[in-house]
Amino acid sequence: MELGLLALGAGLAVGLSALAAGIAQARIGAAAMGAIAERPELTGRAILFVALPETTVILGFAVAAMIILLLGG
Repeated sequence: MELGLLALGAGLAVGLSALAAGIAQARIGAAAMGAIAERPELTGRAILFVALPETTVILGFAVAAMIILLLGG
């Protein structure tokens, strides 16, 4: 039972962070394309802003790994 709850917690950590990153990237991507259409010199900054939400998925994965390794083993 305890191992199942640890797996559920780790899955939620990765899944919810990925869902949030997807929603954020959808909105940021649309805004970035509009900004690039108006001012092409903003391309580098737009790419940076589109890549930023991916850090939440990496942090969610790190939390999931800590849950499994520190509490499960």
